[in-house]
Amino acid sequence: MCGIIGVISDEEYDLKKFIQMRDTLVHRGPDDKGIYFNTSKSVLLGHRRLSIIDLSKLGKQPISNEDGTIWISFN
Repeated sequence: MCGIIGVISDEEYDLKKFIQMRDTLVHRGPDDKGIYFNTSKSVLLGHRRLSIIDLSKLGKQPISNEDGTIWISFN
């Protein structure tokens, strides 16, 4: 299973701290990593990917809809 982390904050969240938190999940996903944050850095999604079946770059996460208004990270 992949490693997934998220934060919703009332104010700007420390991006460096969030990346450190995401990277503590490296044992859940050593093959790739991704991050999304909104312009105010109050909503953050992090992903550590474990590639077992899908080895392509098309599985990179978090992913969004066509216009970038909706973001998701999933296993």
